[in-house]
Amino acid sequence: MARMDTTKRVVITGMGVVCPLGHDVETLWRAILAGKSGVGRTTIFDASMFPTTFVAEVKDYRLAEHVKSANLHRDSNRGSAFVLGAAAEACRAAGIDVESAKPTDGIDRERLGIYLGAGEGSVDNDVFFAAIAEAWDKEKSEMDWGRWAEAAFGRMTPMRELEQEPNMPAAHIALLTGARGPTRSCLTACAASTQAVGEATMIIRRGDADAMIAGGAHSMIHPLGLTGFNRLTALSTRNDSPQTASRPFTASREGFVLGEGAAIVILESLCSAEKRGVEILAEVIGYGSSADAFRVTDMHEEGRGAIQAINAALADAGIGYQDVDYINAHGTSTMENDSIETKAIKAVFKERAKKTPVSSVKSMLGHLIGAAGAAELITCVLAIRDNIVPPTMNLHDPDPGLDLDYVPNEPRKMPVNIAMNESFGFGGQNNVVIIKRYNR
Repeated sequence: MARMDTTKRVVITGMGVVCPLGHDVETLWRAILAGKSGVGRTTIFDASMFPTTFVAEVKDYRLAEHVKSANLHRDSNRGSAFVLGAAAEACRAAGIDVESAKPTDGIDRERLGIYLGAGEGSVDNDVFFAAIAEAWDKEKSEMDWGRWAEAAFGRMTPMRELEQEPNMPAAHIALLTGARGPTRSCLTACAASTQAVGEATMIIRRGDADAMIAGGAHSMIHPLGLTGFNRLTALSTRNDSPQTASRPFTASREGFVLGEGAAIVILESLCSAEKRGVEILAEVIGYGSSADAFRVTDMHEEGRGAIQAINAALADAGIGYQDVDYINAHGTSTMENDSIETKAIKAVFKERAKKTPVSSVKSMLGHLIGAAGAAELITCVLAIRDNIVPPTMNLHDPDPGLDLDYVPNEPRKMPVNIAMNESFGFGGQNNVVIIKRYNR
């Protein structure tokens, strides 16, 4: 393995997204700056009897509009289908050929890798639950597993079942792009795609790849996913007003809004990007990661893991907290996350904490789980590009205990040269990426 070169610069040369606010980067950004919400009533399945009857769905998405050979991916689950569209957009923006037998983009496919924070795919719900219903022995009040196997084997499709594996989105991207370099897939809950971007950066730094297709894909909008989060009491139940349900940092916040989607960034060594003559969108300068070593579903009450990850990212970037212009918060709209994340920011940023803008685009996007961090990183790149900080929507009743500048309800025009993206996940996973405006 090549020796780590921590001086090797890593840049972003392409971005792509499929999310509740749109199927491409510019549509997403226009919606965010307009304060639009991607939240609405659940239509993927009948959720009328659930405590939460709304989610942030990807609407009207057709894979054939994004890739030429959609038939090769016909068994894709929602996450895989979304990430194909996001990867296609990101690669084209970076001048990387997709669906090409003989690429002419200057990228050696053996040095083009993939790193995704990819969620597990859903079971084939109709078939799965039908088999359970057929196999239930009413007289014994127990499952007849032999009968279940017979019903399941008669109905289940092998490729659809394979799509449950979290490595499958990466496999689809490899087929789309021909990438044969290092391929990784992690599932560290809501911090997964930020981890993917950070660790993909490290792979390029140590010389194991020239470019990495990095990001995340996830959809947990299915009966088991919604049930799990409802049982954890993590979701908002504001069924009378779904579009205002995600309200980070407010006194009335009471849970996050479940979303879905995919987001991809193309990471490339500066040398490779310059050699190919492609536009550089931003530079990745810092990555920090930690574990809380606390409870499975609770952040440490002092924010120790978040503090450690933020400090590690700053140290990796070689900058101080005074240099950060904008923080894209994890900002889930839960009582716990928003208060502890605020505490962590105040612990690290000290006298600068109240002067550094912090916002949460989950107030509009919902929570994309495994894809959240990468989607939010894209908004950081756009904030730097346009010198505009996105707002935290629905912030009309500030929590008096949370006293940072959360950019309430309106985007803010201001200079943004360095942005920090924070992601914290169940299990105590903490990942932070810092990017800056590219300067030669």
